[in-house]
Amino acid sequence: MGWLRQVAFGDRPGDEVWGALAGGVEERWLAAVALGGQGHYAAAAGVLGDVMRAGGLFGSLAASTLASHRRQLGGHAAARSLDGRALALVTAAEGESGDADDVDLAGARADALLGLAADAVGAGRLVEARRLHARVEPRGWRSRVRHQWLAAEIALAGGHAEQAVRPAEVAAATAREAGATRHILKSDLVLGTALVVWGTPESVGRGLDLLYCDLNHTHRSGLISLIWPTALVLANAQADRSIAGSENVKDSAKNALSCVLRRADPLGRHLAALSPWIPTALLRSGEPPNADAETNFLTD
Repeated sequence: MGWLRQVAFGDRPGDEVWGALAGGVEERWLAAVALGGQGHYAAAAGVLGDVMRAGGLFGSLAASTLASHRRQLGGHAAARSLDGRALALVTAAEGESGDADDVDLAGARADALLGLAADAVGAGRLVEARRLHARVEPRGWRSRVRHQWLAAEIALAGGHAEQAVRPAEVAAATAREAGATRHILKSDLVLGTALVVWGTPESVGRGLDLLYCDLNHTHRSGLISLIWPTALVLANAQADRSIAGSENVKDSAKNALSCVLRRADPLGRHLAALSPWIPTALLRSGEPPNADAETNFLTD
């Protein structure tokens, strides 16, 4: 089980996990978490649906994970239903807490509430998002990181980019202490975005440097689900400031998003096509995306 934890939450996010899909409930859930990070949403959805129907702790964790994948494709309403189910399942589950990676009842409850808060951010319901965020009591490193992501995203969505910087920095430091590559890279995306949107000369320079580094690392780690939003934020930032190279980075975003959508299940592709947050116009015509990628990226 240790190696699967390393792929899902550690320093091996690009490793192959297909063989684990024939394992027990925890192995299948961890494999689906890893597959989602690699952009294999269709494969993950099939596994997560089965685990979710079994109920209990891993049913709740599976529902939250599938909700996260739906959100990453712009399906906030679909994700909200799944996050609600995750909360109901964990309320009915029995077991102990204290797992280092939040693979326990307290972690599952935090996942569900943070997911609901992220769904509210995507729908523009910031009062609801703040209320749900305040209900979370993070314990393990993973819930602490995600709690800080949400704090930063709520600040960004409220037009207070400078207030998003500190929680993003805390998330990045916590993820680095845990050695969690995928969470490090997502934290750096959140931080880089906050710095660029803040808009001071110093913050923009630091943010661009961070996003360039982040894009290189996401490519090397095979985390397709993070490549396209990182590249799109960077491309938009470059274009807004007449920095050369924005078209090359936009091509990287286009290629990664195209790959993600090819790997998604039909419902995931449908949600992406309908979502105002997913720049499918980038794929169709090369026109600028409908969404403002500098402030609307999706919580894991």
